[in-house]
Amino acid sequence: MGTQTDYFREKGYKPKYFIGDRVFGKYKSIPFIGTVGNDTVISEIEGPRISIHLDLPIRIDNVNFSVIIVKHKDVKRLTVY
Repeated sequence: MGTQTDYFREKGYKPKYFIGDRVFGKYKSIPFIGTVGNDTVISEIEGPRISIHLDLPIRIDNVNFSVIIVKHKDVKRLTVY
């Protein structure tokens, strides 16, 4: 019988982005640049998601957002600063 560490190492989610990775993309048609806070799976129904700490806040419907949650298809790694 293995440990929980062995189980999650074998079957757990392997993130594509890590804390501190720089990314860019579009959130509700608004371009953004930011830093990855977390790449995780909360539920298997929803799938993986990434929290992004934005460099500049986004204003949508008179509400300012400095952290957003996006899917992997909405972001790309920022390679040139």
